[in-house]
Amino acid sequence: MICCALAVCATMQAQESRKVNLRLEARGDYQREYVDGEVVDGETGFKGKFLNVVVSGNLTDRLSYNFRHRLNKFSKNSSFFDATDFLTLDWQANDWLTLSGGKQVVQIGGYEYDRAPIELYFCSEFWQHVPCYQWGASATIGLNKGRDNLTFQICESPFRNYSGGKDIYAFNLFWSGRHGFLSTLWSANMLAYGKGKYINYIALGNEVKLSRQVKAEIDFTNRAVSGHTFLLKDCSVAAELSYMPTEKVNLFAKVSYDVNNTDNVADITVMPGTELTRFGGGVEYYPLSDNRLRLHANYSYVTGKNSNPDGVLQDKQSLVNVGLTWRIHN
Repeated sequence: MICCALAVCATMQAQESRKVNLRLEARGDYQREYVDGEVVDGETGFKGKFLNVVVSGNLTDRLSYNFRHRLNKFSKNSSFFDATDFLTLDWQANDWLTLSGGKQVVQIGGYEYDRAPIELYFCSEFWQHVPCYQWGASATIGLNKGRDNLTFQICESPFRNYSGGKDIYAFNLFWSGRHGFLSTLWSANMLAYGKGKYINYIALGNEVKLSRQVKAEIDFTNRAVSGHTFLLKDCSVAAELSYMPTEKVNLFAKVSYDVNNTDNVADITVMPGTELTRFGGGVEYYPLSDNRLRLHANYSYVTGKNSNPDGVLQDKQSLVNVGLTWRIHN
């Protein structure tokens, strides 16, 4: 009994020595959406956008975990893990190699894609249709004293549900780098959309710090079917310029452009015959000078053609959005 009690106490002390980071984050908005001047009833009014639980910590000096779950996403037609964005276990094998497994972010380049959804207000059509959290495994090699990281990932294809839930995969090579004023999120991807059928991505995300207060994010994603080169025929561009005149205020302007001038139906995100431009801007205000509380207001407008009958962006679509985001830390 004494040995058991000592073991329990030792375990509790070890657990207490390894801090668990717990965060609850939520966002609520009021928005008005119009298409060609007509109010879209289902997308207008007060909206509870996000309610997330985020947990991270270390099991040992080299073994860590990371978990984010959306409490507002679960429905009777989904499983618990459908509402889990990521649930990863990371092993730092040595100073330059980290091995990870679990539900992960599919490693596709770009800053719009990389941001957590709670941080975004209006996005490109491409962003709307990528199921970006999938089960898989990855290996990351740290280079250049941590300024560059090269990741190879194998995961379930984001498009497996479009092919009837087939056993298909994605193969992703991802580079993140930090070099002075320039940071990068680049990738080369082979994503299956059917048995033995792949669509290839070249995704180039670039963040340029123009000054301490001004930065620009510029993403370019080119999509092509295996065996064909469709450079600039099927692609998306997203660019955002932000300016922080004070530590509490951020002003931003953003534009995105999606086009698919091919006749191949392999691209599920931006369908053939689509050409859309979305532009807008807004303001963020942080009353507490950190990210625990944020007020936002923004406006966007869409012009062009969307050939996807289930597409999100539509010609002459406008969105006015104001809201509040708050976070509780332990």
